[in-house]
Amino acid sequence: MVSFTGRSLSARARDLLVPVWALSGAAVLARFFFPTLVGGVSGGEGWLVLALVFFSSTLSYLVLMPYRSEPAVEDARQQMFRLGRTQLRRRLVASLSGFDWPTTLVPVLAFGLYFLLRLLAPATVSRSVGGLTAGILQVGGPVFLAITLLAVAYCLFLLVGPWGDIRMGGEDAEPHYTYSTYFALIFTAGIAAGIVFWGPAEALYHYSEQVPYFAGTPRTETAIAPALTYSLFHWGISAWSAYTVLGVPIAYYVFQRGAPLRVSSILLPVIGAERLEAGWSRPVDSLAVFATIGGISTSVALVSEQFLTGIAYQYGVATGPLAPALFVAGLTVVFTLSAITGVHRGIRRLAGLNVVLFAIFIGLLIGLGPRQALLSDGLQAVGSLAVNFLPLSLLTGDQWVTDWTVWNWVWWFSWAPFAGLFLAALSKGRRIRTVVFTSVIATAAASLVWFVLLGGTALRLQHGGQTDILGLMAANGGEAIAGFPVFAALPLGQLLVFLFLGLIIVFMVTSADASTLVTAILATPRGAAPSSGTILVWGLFQGAVATAVVLAGGAETLQALAVLCGGPFALLSVVALAGLTLTCIRHEEGNRSAVRRVLDRLPVVHMHQGFDPPE
Repeated sequence: MVSFTGRSLSARARDLLVPVWALSGAAVLARFFFPTLVGGVSGGEGWLVLALVFFSSTLSYLVLMPYRSEPAVEDARQQMFRLGRTQLRRRLVASLSGFDWPTTLVPVLAFGLYFLLRLLAPATVSRSVGGLTAGILQVGGPVFLAITLLAVAYCLFLLVGPWGDIRMGGEDAEPHYTYSTYFALIFTAGIAAGIVFWGPAEALYHYSEQVPYFAGTPRTETAIAPALTYSLFHWGISAWSAYTVLGVPIAYYVFQRGAPLRVSSILLPVIGAERLEAGWSRPVDSLAVFATIGGISTSVALVSEQFLTGIAYQYGVATGPLAPALFVAGLTVVFTLSAITGVHRGIRRLAGLNVVLFAIFIGLLIGLGPRQALLSDGLQAVGSLAVNFLPLSLLTGDQWVTDWTVWNWVWWFSWAPFAGLFLAALSKGRRIRTVVFTSVIATAAASLVWFVLLGGTALRLQHGGQTDILGLMAANGGEAIAGFPVFAALPLGQLLVFLFLGLIIVFMVTSADASTLVTAILATPRGAAPSSGTILVWGLFQGAVATAVVLAGGAETLQALAVLCGGPFALLSVVALAGLTLTCIRHEEGNRSAVRRVLDRLPVVHMHQGFDPPE
C-alpha cells in the first residue's frame, strides 16, 4: 500500500501540479503585468481562483519536492516534528485514538459556543467581549507593562549571564538545523503576516494623531520620528521577548529535565513531575490551543481582507462575498499540506522562501524608495528608541497607551504558547545564549529594518503629498489598503505589488503550518507523536474557524478573545521565569558568562619574573 507521504504519491502530485502551475501562472502574470492586453477576460472570483491556484500550486510543489532523509533522531520529542511511514489505513485508525481528548474538547467546545452565541446575538457578544477586553487592559495595563519589561530584562540577562552558556540537551547535543534555517523558522513562524499588514500602516496612524511622551504636532515634520519610533517599539525586542520567556523554560525542562514537549512543562518546578504527568497541567495546554487557533484564524481573516483589497485597488477586480472564503480555502490547503510534511520538508522550505522574498523586497525598497530620507528618519527613530526605551516601557495612565502598547503586549503573549513551544522544539543543541540572540535580537533587527523601510516610505510619501494614504485608509475601512498606494507611487510598482501579495500569502502560511503542527502536538497524548491524520484534522479546523470568521464577521471579536488569553500567559511567564531561576541556581554551576568567554579568549601577556618595573 502506498504511504500517504511516500515518494510515489508525492511524485504523482508534483506531476499534476506542473501543468496547473504553468497555465495558472501564465494567466496571472499576464493579468498582473499586462492588464491592457488581457482586459476583462477574467474577473471577480474567477480571477481570484486563478491567482490562488497559481500561488497554492507553487508552494505545494515546493513542499512536495523530494528531500534527502537525515539520520534518524532517537529523541521522541524531536520525532514529533517528523512523520513516519505507516500505511494509510493504520494511520487513519491511529488518528481516531490520537487525540488527548481532555485537552482537545475544551477549545473545540469553546469555539462552538462562541460561534453559536455570535449567530444568536452578534451585537451582544461583540459588546460584551469588547467591554471585557477593554476593562482588563485598562486595569491590568501596568501589570502587563511591567511583565513585558521584566521579560526584556531577563532575556538580556540570559544573553550575557552564565546561564546563557547552557547547551540544550547536554554538551554533546548537536543542532538539527543550520543557523540560517533556525533563524528563518523562528522569524517566519512568530511574525506571521502582521509584519506586512501593519508595516505600511502603523506609523501612519501614529503620524496622524498626538502620541504620548513625544511633543511632535500631528501630520507635521516633527511627528515623523515619534511615529516611526513607536512602530519600532511595538515590533522590537519587547514583543519578541514575550515568546522567548516561555520558549526558553520549555526547552530547558524538555531537554535538560526530561519534561514532555508541552506548554504546561513550565509548571514542572511548581507542581512537580507527578502532577504534571497526571493531567493537572491540561488547562494550560487547552488554553494554549484556544489562543493559538484564535490568533491564527483571525490573522488569516485579516490577511484575506488585505489580499482582496489589494487586487481590487490595483487591478479593479471586483470580488463577491465568497471571495474571502475562497482565499482562506487556498491558504488552508497549503499550510495543512506543509504541516503534514513536517519541519524537515515543507515548513523549512517555505520559511526559507519567505526569508528570500523578504530580503528581495527589502532590497527593492532600498533601491526605489527615498533613501536619504529613510536613512535620516531611521537613524533618528532608532536613536530615539534607544534613549527612550525605558520611559516608553513604563508609560501608563494614557488611553492611547492602553489601546496600542498594552494591547500589543498582550497580543504577543497570546501567541507566545505556540511560538514559544515551536522555538523550544527547534532549539536542541543550541546554547541558551544563541536561542535568546536569535529569537530576540536577530528577529527584532529584521523587523526594525522592515518598518523603517516600508513605514518610513509611507510616511514620506504621505508627508510629501505624493499620495494620500490616510485618506484612502479612511475611505476603504482601515489599514488593509495602506501598502498599495505606497507601491503605486514608486517605480516598478507592479512588481512590488506582486511580491507584496506573495509575501502576504507566504508569511501567513509559514505561521499557520507551524501553529497547526504545534496544536496537533498539544492535542496528542503525552509521549506520542501526532499522526498525519491528526495534523490534517487540526489544519482543517483552523481553516474552518477562519472561514466562519470571514463569512459571519466578528474577526475583531475573536481577536479580542485571543487577546484575553494573552493575560494568563503573561502571568504564567513570570511563574516560568521564577521556576527557571530557582532550577538553574540549584542545578547549573560552572557556566561562563558572555563577558568571561570574551576575557578567556584574550591573549595572555606573560611577564618575566625577574623584571623589576621602574619606580
